[in-house]
Amino acid sequence: MSEQALEGVKVLDLTHHIAGPYCTKLLADFGAQVTKIERPGGDPARRMGPFFHDEVDPEKSLVFAYLNTNKESVTLNLKTEQGIQVLKALVAESDVLVENFSPRVMPSLGLGYQSLKEINPGLVMTSISNFGQTGPYRDYKAADIVEYALGGLLYIFGAYDREPVKHAFNQAQFKAGTDGASATLMAAYHQRLTGQGQQVDISIQEAVATGLRDVVNNYTYTGAVRRRQPNHSGDLQRIRASSDGYVLPNPGLGAGVNWNVLTEFLGLPELDDEKFNTASARLVNAEELGKILDDHFIKQNKYDVFYASHEKRFIFGVVQSPEEVMANAQFAARNYFVDIDHPTLGTLKYPGAPFEMSATPWEAQSPAPTIGQHNQEVLGQRLGYSSEDLAQMRATDII
Repeated sequence: MSEQALEGVKVLDLTHHIAGPYCTKLLADFGAQVTKIERPGGDPARRMGPFFHDEVDPEKSLVFAYLNTNKESVTLNLKTEQGIQVLKALVAESDVLVENFSPRVMPSLGLGYQSLKEINPGLVMTSISNFGQTGPYRDYKAADIVEYALGGLLYIFGAYDREPVKHAFNQAQFKAGTDGASATLMAAYHQRLTGQGQQVDISIQEAVATGLRDVVNNYTYTGAVRRRQPNHSGDLQRIRASSDGYVLPNPGLGAGVNWNVLTEFLGLPELDDEKFNTASARLVNAEELGKILDDHFIKQNKYDVFYASHEKRFIFGVVQSPEEVMANAQFAARNYFVDIDHPTLGTLKYPGAPFEMSATPWEAQSPAPTIGQHNQEVLGQRLGYSSEDLAQMRATDII
């Protein structure tokens, strides 16, 4: 077994829901020892669906199972003085602490960065919140779509004649988690060089705004406002229905592909006409062009079109169902999906390494933990609490 890239790095994980747990998952999957601190009832993500076999159970949330692989679970009530003292003992021996409470929570518990660095001057404390640790919005609540809207990204998604739309699921949360992991590693590298810790402040709003890229530059330098894209039927990059699903034609005409080459590939000589051979003409005759393309693609097998198009170096795609994604030859060739055995869920397939490292690889060493699975190991063996101590702590709702 190869040594992993983050082996020996100790991470204290005070996160919940999605953004924070994804940050620490990335660290854990590359070898960091991540100790997840859960409230005695467990991370609220344990009650997020979908659930295995639709059975609502804190050990059967598929969201939680994915986000918490390779972690230890310790239950700890941070609303008690003893719970706070236990946490501080863990802080003293940790390299990194990651939390995603609202900005007022950690200081209100006496666990703000200024307090914790007195215990461990080298501590890297990564704080992920909706709008960051400062600013007029810092205490506002938000959901993923709110972050998209206030981050500016929602404005440019969808058709311009309709309301904006966003990506499915919690992409803003995952982006913030990725940024959190990257920033944590930079701070940890600085810590290794200098012994100096620091607080890393991740704003989910700003994580979304980084996706604006040229939108901001265009507005800043030219005053141009990018709007949502037209949805006319003649758009050459519009998703088209095929006989067995959907295909995304993208001939890449902007890269110098000749219109005649495309019409020959499609086998549509009627497109070799002055009504369609320039971008301006295609826009004027968009409805007619769209009908010709729709009538053509609805008769095609999407994968036949996909493979043939790439032989011609066109940039075509196909819309894949979950079943097709799992069976995709490219994923299979790179062994992307992995089997992980969970004590409650059994063996399920999970998304694998987000990137490949030849010498210090990603590895699924253990499934997501059950609630408080590692109380004895961490609190007993690592911190020295006796079995009687732990029993007393359970009886008084500290763990």
